[in-house]
Amino acid sequence: MPSIASLTLALAIAGATVASPVDLQKRKAFSVHQELRSTYAKNGALSRVNTLRKYGAEIPELILAAAVAGPTGSAPADPGDAYDSLYLSPVTIGNTTVKLDFDTGSADLWVFSSLQASSQLAGHDYYKVDASKKISGAKWSITYGDGSGAAGDVYADKVVVGGVTATSQAVEAATSVSSAFSQDTDTDGLLGLAFSTINTVTPTKQKTWFDTVHSTLAAPVFSVNLKYHAAGTYDFGYIDSAKYTGAITYVNVNTANGFWEFTSTGYAVGTGSTVTTSIDAIADTGTTLLYLPAAVVRAYYAKVTGSSNSATYGGYVFPCTATLPSFTAVIGGVAQVVPGKYINYAPVTDGSSTCYGGIQSNAGIGFSIFGDIFLKSKYVVHELSSTPRLGFAQQVGVTA
Repeated sequence: MPSIASLTLALAIAGATVASPVDLQKRKAFSVHQELRSTYAKNGALSRVNTLRKYGAEIPELILAAAVAGPTGSAPADPGDAYDSLYLSPVTIGNTTVKLDFDTGSADLWVFSSLQASSQLAGHDYYKVDASKKISGAKWSITYGDGSGAAGDVYADKVVVGGVTATSQAVEAATSVSSAFSQDTDTDGLLGLAFSTINTVTPTKQKTWFDTVHSTLAAPVFSVNLKYHAAGTYDFGYIDSAKYTGAITYVNVNTANGFWEFTSTGYAVGTGSTVTTSIDAIADTGTTLLYLPAAVVRAYYAKVTGSSNSATYGGYVFPCTATLPSFTAVIGGVAQVVPGKYINYAPVTDGSSTCYGGIQSNAGIGFSIFGDIFLKSKYVVHELSSTPRLGFAQQVGVTA
């Protein structure tokens, strides 16, 4: 994903008023279909940099340099293997529809807004603020070590997703952003779907949009059906049995850190035997790659002819002609398989014969992240019950 879609929020808001009570226009179950926003040149090292930023990890200079040297910009209308497409979801905030990245790895709603200078809004859809809905004294700001950042005010406004309306939802509206943000014209902001406990509004944390509306739905669930090189869907309030095969395997979620966190009990590479090991992980739609413990990553690429951990390219790479083995994570005692072709992320530069791996080390992050490389082969149920659970099943049409 481009940069802003992979960045979490770090807000500092003083004197905030809780955006409640909330009235809802009820709709029991619905799907939100992603829409094609653009095609873009995939940059594996940049994706890794974005993830390290998102989770507050130190960014090694070699990886940062590789990100700068990697491909940038938009792809041709007919993207080849070096490119992918950006799919975002429509959300109406106030009276304006914007395209947001639904991010299960964060718990804030952030958006470009009419408070910004017009030069920062070129290419963006943006929230037209209503001054009467401003939360007095509330502010937010984010800053990264490379100087990028954004800041703004907070509003309690109507937020509509798939026809369900929260009439007084906390919305973080930008007043200014750095060039790194404004130049990423593909994404207008984020809608966080992690747990409200990691919402960063102070002094009183705000509910996520899903936390606000889940009690009105037919069931307190949302299901993620991301696709390989295609638009996916988010199903709210129901589970669509037409989108997966076999049974759904459920595991309890550890909510202590505010993420959809779970434990994988083992892995396998290709047709190899299963290795039993405990992998603490989160499911995160806002992260592109699959980040695993270094030993697991080494075991995977040991089965890829010509692969290496490249300082030049900031991660594991391999010949683009290599046949990649599948990767299996054992979750709830069931093998969840990712086809090998999903793990070929992109050529390291335009036209290169060397490709960047979709599996990389979680070094510096502190846990594993099952991002889109994994999720695009699954139908993943997020259940917000008294004991929250994740459910995993293989997508229809996906074979190893």
